[in-house]
Amino acid sequence: LVLKKGGHNYWQWQEHKIHYVRQGHKGVPILLVHGFGASVYHWRYNIPELAKTHEVFALDLLGFGWSDKALIEYDPQLWSRQIADFVKQVVKRPAVIVGNSIGGLTSLQTAVLYPDLVAALALVNPAGRFQSRKAQVIVEKPTKNTAGWPAFFKARDWARREALLFVFKQLNQRSRIQAALNNVYRDKSHVDEFLIDSILEPAADPNAAEVFYRMISRFLFQPSDLSLEKLLRDLDCPLLVLWGESDPLAPSSKADKIQALYNDATLVKLQAGHCPHDEIPAQVNARLTSWIASLENLL
Repeated sequence: LVLKKGGHNYWQWQEHKIHYVRQGHKGVPILLVHGFGASVYHWRYNIPELAKTHEVFALDLLGFGWSDKALIEYDPQLWSRQIADFVKQVVKRPAVIVGNSIGGLTSLQTAVLYPDLVAALALVNPAGRFQSRKAQVIVEKPTKNTAGWPAFFKARDWARREALLFVFKQLNQRSRIQAALNNVYRDKSHVDEFLIDSILEPAADPNAAEVFYRMISRFLFQPSDLSLEKLLRDLDCPLLVLWGESDPLAPSSKADKIQALYNDATLVKLQAGHCPHDEIPAQVNARLTSWIASLENLL
């Protein structure tokens, strides 16, 4: 897949411009959903190969890649609605959805909320927690003067914003991005200049820092109540789990638990890090195509 500064195709979703790629014209459609900070380009080695036997789509989630950096409130439900509308309006038939990291969690949620649009689901080192952890805010009830509390919360929010904007500025450097990628890739050979550019270029958008702040503050301080247990309990479609065993963000025991919670899941462990689709694409492509072929009578 060629890294194009102007992007490939665009779809108008609500008032937002959404970037996507489409290749191939036959077979069961596949929709690829990237992880945090990534874009359609993270599927650079998968799209051309999968397109030999399938109609393949990949989209940039709102706030990422070449999609708009909208100044709105972000949450997984927003991205699930985006994916569902994309399948309805662009793909126009149920698709096999493949998601990595936060894109995996969002894809899982999409399959639960919009089952008629998801023919099958493949999760590649998905994000998500097993236990629902409701945000607990403990505030002492003041017995005397409360006049200073609004100022306290205002100062706290200001400090959070400044801290996260500083983090964004520090991360938005070529050397830092390369170091972060090296940390999550077992084989570093695919951590190249093109991959780094695909992260740096969208981050140059004037709204990118504010979007980063809104996403991180939402996920850190207002985590979703939806646990993997609940989502998997409500899932009703074929499931493939591809898991890079050298993922520093989550142990492979997480994949075992996903399989235990969804007995019909097919679990394949791979010698890779957090992004096996980009690190060992030939293996991932082969696993995906053979699994989809095995479901031919169901799709």
